[in-house]
Amino acid sequence: MLSKFMPQNPKFAAKFAESASNAHATAQALVDLLENYTDVERKVQRVLDLEHEGDRIAGELTNLLAESFIVPFDREDILSLNNELDDLVDDMEEAALKLSLYGIEQPLPHMAQLARILEQQCALLAQGLPMIEDPRQVGQLRELSAQIRRLEDDADTIGDEVARNLYTGVTEVPQMILAMRSGEIVELLENATDQAQRVAKTVEHILLKNA
Repeated sequence: MLSKFMPQNPKFAAKFAESASNAHATAQALVDLLENYTDVERKVQRVLDLEHEGDRIAGELTNLLAESFIVPFDREDILSLNNELDDLVDDMEEAALKLSLYGIEQPLPHMAQLARILEQQCALLAQGLPMIEDPRQVGQLRELSAQIRRLEDDADTIGDEVARNLYTGVTEVPQMILAMRSGEIVELLENATDQAQRVAKTVEHILLKNA
């Protein structure tokens, strides 16, 4: 478990919890967009607004680090976790933005499936990040990380299915363009599930380093 002699600064756990909560809200907005594909521009804007909120939180955490003498774990690890969470929200925002920019009239069902996996991963991160400074919760954090990895495996399976079937029956140039753009969005969503796993791995690295 984390050393009981580790310095404590609960402001960091609170800020990481805020960042993870924002990531979860972003994933929920993405699910709403893809499972209820109406009023698309408004829903895409909601995702963009949450990405801006994530940038704000990431900036505040960076400032907190610069201003703090006592930090709960290595400064480089704080920066790494902050950047990983920020990148997670960026990936989701890019997928939503491409739906709008490409004028996708009907997303592939696989996109909603990947968004739902993302929502589950981010819910686990939002559950776990508030506990990152609590040595009593190390076992729980590791279990949450394992669940996030299993969900990422599910996302890989969906991505493989899309890759196998994306161009089936495509014979015309407009169909080809749509398939390429849809494939790009699927890849962005799958990358986001990979990024959620990277966040979990960074948390595990911090736990192991401070055992």
